[in-house]
Amino acid sequence: MAASKSPAMEIEVGDHTVRLSSPDRVYFSERGETKLDLARYYESVGPGIVNALRERPCMLHRFPKGVDGPKVHQKRLPAGAPPWVETVRLHFPRYGLHADELCVTRLADVVWAVQMSTVEFHPWNSRRADTEKPDEWRIDLDPMPRCGFDKVRRAAATTHEILDELGAVGWPKTSGGSGLHVYVRIAPEWGFKDVRRGALAFAREVERRLPDDVTTTWWRRDRSPEDLFVDYNQNARDHTIAAAYSVRGNPRGTVSAPLRWEEITDAEPQDFTIATMPERFARLGDLHAGIDDAVFDFSTLLEWADRDEREGKDLPPEPDEADAS
Repeated sequence: MAASKSPAMEIEVGDHTVRLSSPDRVYFSERGETKLDLARYYESVGPGIVNALRERPCMLHRFPKGVDGPKVHQKRLPAGAPPWVETVRLHFPRYGLHADELCVTRLADVVWAVQMSTVEFHPWNSRRADTEKPDEWRIDLDPMPRCGFDKVRRAAATTHEILDELGAVGWPKTSGGSGLHVYVRIAPEWGFKDVRRGALAFAREVERRLPDDVTTTWWRRDRSPEDLFVDYNQNARDHTIAAAYSVRGNPRGTVSAPLRWEEITDAEPQDFTIATMPERFARLGDLHAGIDDAVFDFSTLLEWADRDEREGKDLPPEPDEADAS
């Protein structure tokens, strides 16, 4: 991809000024959106992306040459951050390492990360106040390669049904790829191992109700290519998925887009892009705006997990923590 020829520019974001270099560098080859377009996109959904990232450790997926080039998975805050950009320190005891990750508190933090070539934002499901106690339970409806989106829709409907039975409020969004995510706010009273146990118990209930569509099988090699995997492992420590409103690193510039439950029946994930989301956000606002006001008592799912284990169901091993690079 040709190097940018345009001079750097300055963007006023709230109380801060962000210098954006190479603003005309093409980042998304399908329609030709640039680095500046990416920054303007995040400005257009500012309240939504900040709400999704606020106070959370955040891994950055950076694409210095645009999304057709190499990707950098970055835990540590990139060098050169202005003094107002905040971080949170995470420890990785297995490796004897730590990482100071970006901790978004304002939109300027997001736009500065774009200056550092960030396209995707992958936050933890815990916050800076206690990074070891998640406050977000994540349900990841992850289709295998030959699983059609109709199965994802059915699993979403069943997920909604079970959440209603539990008295839990779920907040769905597209993954930005071929799946769906549903987030549920919980009190930060349990560690990652317990939240993963409860998430597995919920996933098994979805599997019981949709045995021909859904699997919780641990090993990928043992799943059918037509299966939908309910990925409870996204609740393990240091496992992250793209935030609501995060752009994804593909040529189309798809977005992990919050949805109303009733939209899922007709929604096509590829329709939600950096080009279409600004108008949608201006019209609908942040569909996840109320998530902090709907806290679910997660102890019910831990009771389900205890029941499953008494009945002889195995608890799969913890996935390895990623390294602290």
